[in-house]
Amino acid sequence: MRIKDFFKNAFSDMKESTKSQHETDKAEFQAVKAESKANFEENRGHNTYAKAKADAKKSWDDAHMSPSERTAKIREENAARTTAANERTDAANARYEAAKK
Repeated sequence: MRIKDFFKNAFSDMKESTKSQHETDKAEFQAVKAESKANFEENRGHNTYAKAKADAKKSWDDAHMSPSERTAKIREENAARTTAANERTDAANARYEAAKK
């Protein structure tokens, strides 16, 4: 295999991966934004210490994942994460509307 072909394939793979990651990030951002909005409306005036503690534990566990584990999961999970994020967005918007009334 020639070096030129190697780099061409490598950059092509990186471009494809970047596009996939960008779509996933956009969908997850919208989901988090909608969930935050819904959580704010639902928890207005309520104590949310238990939720904050659970979120902190999840963040801690994610931060201590090894880079090789994270890299192995990214390609497999992108499509599933995008679909789940869209569903979360719809559910959070429904919760927001219900809490707003």
